[in-house]
Amino acid sequence: MTKIYTLVNQKGGVGKTTTAINLGAYLARLGQKVLIVDLDAQANATSCLGVDKHSVKGGTYEVLLGISAAAGNILTNPDLKISILPSSPSLAGAEVELVSQPQREFRLRMALQPLVGHYDYILIDCPPSLSLLTVNGLMAAKDGVIIPVQCEYLALEGLGQLIQTLHRIRASLFPEMKIRGLVMTMFEGRTHLAKDVVDEVRKHFPGQVFGAIVPRSIRLAEAPSYGLPIASYAPSSTGAQAYHALARELMQGDVPAGVLE
Repeated sequence: MTKIYTLVNQKGGVGKTTTAINLGAYLARLGQKVLIVDLDAQANATSCLGVDKHSVKGGTYEVLLGISAAAGNILTNPDLKISILPSSPSLAGAEVELVSQPQREFRLRMALQPLVGHYDYILIDCPPSLSLLTVNGLMAAKDGVIIPVQCEYLALEGLGQLIQTLHRIRASLFPEMKIRGLVMTMFEGRTHLAKDVVDEVRKHFPGQVFGAIVPRSIRLAEAPSYGLPIASYAPSSTGAQAYHALARELMQGDVPAGVLE
């Protein structure tokens, strides 16, 4: 059964797109069929997989507005064994255009329904804001929300605001919505602050924080400029090892015991 997870954090620069791309890449390397959905008008996830966002003829904008079906807009990189429903700058206009659409919060959920069964994992990368696009991403997260959290003090403040928003959405629109897990990112092991942030998040979210911690890494920062995930760009780096561990950890919680080799 297809697992659909939405990566969300209204704070920018926390490693959300980096996590979507690199988690997806390692899931693919572990034999899973993966689709990334780029729900951000900045189209960073699209660019990270080597796709020129200005050349995209059809993507999440067309899908949300009902202009075309998701399946016809999916691009696949055979070398990386990963697919993407790309974004383009035109997605910026979707916020206004969706307001008058029926079922406006559920457009992405309905659009992805025909793809269920064709992929093992669908990872939705949301914009760094609590917008109508993000709400669409959350409504489509049938298996849970993954929250990347930067290991810095201000991230804790933003996390509290995000959790309040998720509670409101769950109460009003999606009672079944759940948090699949929090991913600690940009960890700087030489500082006490980073360790304190991790401890604080684990204290407030017991059992919901992934064990894999993503370090601050030059290689992770460089990889997008080559249009490659870290698994292809620098597979021996600490960042690559962290995302490999995260992918295995996610899979182990998604399949019956004994299935994952």
